[in-house]
Amino acid sequence: MTNLSRRIFILGGLSTAGTVGLQLGALAQSSAAASAPFPFTLGVASGEPDDSSVVLWTRLAPTPTNADGQGGMPNADVAVDWQVSADQSFATLVSSGTFTARYAQAHSVHVLAGGLAPDSEYYYRFRAQGYISPVGRTRTAPAPATVGRDFTMAFASCAHYEQGYYTAYRRMADDRPDLILHLGDYIYEGGATSGALRQHLGSEIVSLADYRRRYALYHSDPDLQAAHAIAPWLVVPDDHEVENNYANMVRADNSPVLTAAQWTARRTAAYQAYFENMPLRAAATPSGNSIQLYRRVRWGTLATFHMLDTRQFRDDQACGDGTKVCADADLAGRTITGAGQEAWLLDGLGQHLSTWDLIGQQVFFARNVNSSGAMNMDAWDGYRASRARIQQGIIDRAVRNPVVLTGDVHASWGNDLKADYADPSSATIGSELVCTSITSGGNGSTTTTIPNGSLNPHLRFYSNLRGYVRTHVTPSQLTADFRSVATVTEHGAAATTARTFVIHDGQPGLADA
Repeated sequence: MTNLSRRIFILGGLSTAGTVGLQLGALAQSSAAASAPFPFTLGVASGEPDDSSVVLWTRLAPTPTNADGQGGMPNADVAVDWQVSADQSFATLVSSGTFTARYAQAHSVHVLAGGLAPDSEYYYRFRAQGYISPVGRTRTAPAPATVGRDFTMAFASCAHYEQGYYTAYRRMADDRPDLILHLGDYIYEGGATSGALRQHLGSEIVSLADYRRRYALYHSDPDLQAAHAIAPWLVVPDDHEVENNYANMVRADNSPVLTAAQWTARRTAAYQAYFENMPLRAAATPSGNSIQLYRRVRWGTLATFHMLDTRQFRDDQACGDGTKVCADADLAGRTITGAGQEAWLLDGLGQHLSTWDLIGQQVFFARNVNSSGAMNMDAWDGYRASRARIQQGIIDRAVRNPVVLTGDVHASWGNDLKADYADPSSATIGSELVCTSITSGGNGSTTTTIPNGSLNPHLRFYSNLRGYVRTHVTPSQLTADFRSVATVTEHGAAATTARTFVIHDGQPGLADA
């Protein structure tokens, strides 16, 4: 295949991601100019939209899983041209420029494309080393003082590469949402598993090269690329982007064995690789072994997204972690967010910026107790005073429509948030929508019986299949479709809606559609 035909193939192939393939247009170069291998093997993405700008992302990696983590790129910085157009023909550009992709950042590209119109759809692409990238579709948010159009938002989590195909990402792309949230466990850190459906490369990842290589493996998946290309994303990590169940600077165990300095270096590497491989704004650039991830994103006066970080600032899990009865989980000073983030969240909720306050975060928020009285110490049940302060803050500030969006647990749940979980007749103060995993846990099962449902009457829905949640947001209601795929161990499963709930404006809790 010639260089030119390779470029045409890539552009045309984007139609499978939900957009129409583009002509080469003004960025086209002769095949003779493309002396290096095709560098856009990891696709394109956008994220962090506001009313006038959006982040455009790609990473140059002609041989993406090279052991050194540099994706086959030379030890040199590379100029990358970018274009934004209001139409798929790129006949009229609305924004363009050149970005320097640096070797020190694994040739990742984070363009802040500005000067865009509010509440508008755009298309974007890149050129480097004589090649043109696939084309992405993105959009801006409405202006802060306007309602804007109704919008569709999907959210997902937990995509273990070894445990299934990313069919749910493909079906999400087929839905053509306006916005996608990823709530953590975008990658998994473990080594290759013998007999897995498809395998990680090498042993458990620890170094910066390891993490870069792991992201490259995941980004190489065409279904994930389709989801990234179809809409802007808002992302927050959970634990597996670093290490399972870590809490602030405390490890869940000492496997692999690391000194304190090695653990700090691992966390530093993980955060750098996360930033390099996500469409994040410059404000999230890591500083050593910390990264600023909690933030607010406005969607006009219709919705405000409060994106949380429940890993970097939390206290260690009580009673040694796990699911257990633990009095220490009730200690008044315990926090899952840290005092600063908690105050920031409550301040934002109290500003009443929009009709819907959507709290994007990682772990199960509502109470979920089993027959022995045990609860999950890694979830908000292990930080009960922290949850109580947030819920009381919602009540005190008369937050009209708080909706918590959650990942982590590899199953779909729909929950009412109660003023007092011990009293089922107490006021419902909000709702929680929990997405299942993309693949983690394998195919799952068709059961819809709510585990410990009689002990937790506020838990309204459960499904153990893989999938995602699709929401449609209007001034009068938020509709949530729990989308499921029957299998992730075979390609091509259809997505079906297992259950639909409606949350009506000013009426907290889940109502049947």
